[in-house]
Amino acid sequence: MSRTHTRLYAHIVWSTFDRAPIITPAIRDRIYPMMQRHATNLGAEVIAIGGIEDHVHVLARFPSRLAISELVQRMKGASSYLASQVMGELFRWQGSYGAFTVSERGVDRVRAYVLNQEAHHRGGTTHPLLEITEEQAS
Repeated sequence: MSRTHTRLYAHIVWSTFDRAPIITPAIRDRIYPMMQRHATNLGAEVIAIGGIEDHVHVLARFPSRLAISELVQRMKGASSYLASQVMGELFRWQGSYGAFTVSERGVDRVRAYVLNQEAHHRGGTTHPLLEITEEQAS
């Protein structure tokens, strides 16, 4: 009997509504684990989550049966609900997102990029193709 075997990786980026700088450390510390739990429940493996006050990056391995759009929708929905309804924060994600495939050889490099978002933004070493610009976010 044959089995399907895949190793699919994606680097996903999305921003807060109107790029509002609302992802405070207190919110981040609650929504990142929530996003990870929802991804795991869908069969995806979150390798890294990082970001700054107005956007988030996720590197994930996902099964072939799971659409990226569903993964993003669930992660955004759960985290938005937690921040707004449970924590009482004014919180909303932008409707759009960016998703980029990653080769297995590139996973370590992208993981480092995702986990070091604050340093990249502070030092001006972001990769323009992997960041959501104002035009892309609207």
